[in-house]
Amino acid sequence: MNFSSSASSLSPSLLTIRNANIVSADSVISGSMVVSQGKITEVAGGVAGLAGDDWHGDYLLPGLVEVHTDNLEKHLMPRPKVNWPVLPAILAHDAQIAAAGITTVLDAVSVGDIDPDSVRMQTLQPCADGLRIASEAGLLRAEHFLHMRLELAEPDLLQMFSPFLQDERLKLVSLMDHTPGQRQWTDLSHYRVYVTGKRGWSEQKVDKMLGILLERQQRHVAENRQLVIQACQQHSQPIPLASHDDTTAEHVHEGVAGGVSMSEFPTSLLAAQTARQQGLSIVMGAPNRVRGGSHSGNVSASELARHDLLDILSSDYVPSSLLQAAFMLQEDGYDLPKAIATVSQAPARAVGLHDRGEIAVGLKADFIRVRMLGTLPVVIAAWRDGIQVA
Repeated sequence: MNFSSSASSLSPSLLTIRNANIVSADSVISGSMVVSQGKITEVAGGVAGLAGDDWHGDYLLPGLVEVHTDNLEKHLMPRPKVNWPVLPAILAHDAQIAAAGITTVLDAVSVGDIDPDSVRMQTLQPCADGLRIASEAGLLRAEHFLHMRLELAEPDLLQMFSPFLQDERLKLVSLMDHTPGQRQWTDLSHYRVYVTGKRGWSEQKVDKMLGILLERQQRHVAENRQLVIQACQQHSQPIPLASHDDTTAEHVHEGVAGGVSMSEFPTSLLAAQTARQQGLSIVMGAPNRVRGGSHSGNVSASELARHDLLDILSSDYVPSSLLQAAFMLQEDGYDLPKAIATVSQAPARAVGLHDRGEIAVGLKADFIRVRMLGTLPVVIAAWRDGIQVA
């Protein structure tokens, strides 16, 4: 089957759904929805006199919008030092994304890394090329865009990033500094556990890399930050910028001075409060909410939500966590429409996608069917542009 939205002949001329619990931007109604030629054409309460597919009270939600996931990396390297072919990895990643109810995804592709031997350094261009090939062949279930994650300590950062500035898929750029000893890795014991476990580093390599990474930070971060911000702001269509792992008020103010509009994964309550005061969108990890805390020992998503300091959830490294975490936000004081907006409307608007993200007449027919198993939301099916893709 060709999943491409350009294959309009595959889009049903009329699709009617009834007896669904429809979650709109501000309410939940028991009603019906009509889709024609890939667009939502009618949303109404009640089912009287209406024929169509009976959803028996299942939830009808907007297709989820994911702004930051590195899930593709797990398919590129399913085990340490095991490299998988790029196109099969992309297709497996895409299928997993769609099965999680995600119909729009910004694949977080890293430019530079703290480890020169990592999969990120080896697959930057092959991943970008593979995503385009799969999309043009109509084989991607979700709609894929690019989120370029720029490691500011990378010596060759501008040379690596510049070719992507004119890529129409580029929707977000995040400014990252993963140098140990600050931001996400303020506690070096957490850093040691992470790199020895995930990356397989020995304690001797950790000790050696600490010195190398600090030297790279001092030489490159400030200049690279300035050059990247300038390049993004001078683009014909200014590219949204995100700061990453803000820990202090100074980190947030530094981002705001550079034109940042989003704070990704603030690590402290103070950073999130400052981001709110500065009008930034605040992104937190869905795995953090599902687990009940940060794997790095930083502030929890739940705590920020209870302070109304969480605007957007990101599945980060577990696609299925996105919907589950959204429903869990109801435990933190969010009503269901507000909770679902964190994984649909809010991320879509933050990256300039105004044609999706909610169940409303005139928008793209990107939607999902969700059934509750106790308190767990389960994706039964997903549609993009009115075509069922999962």
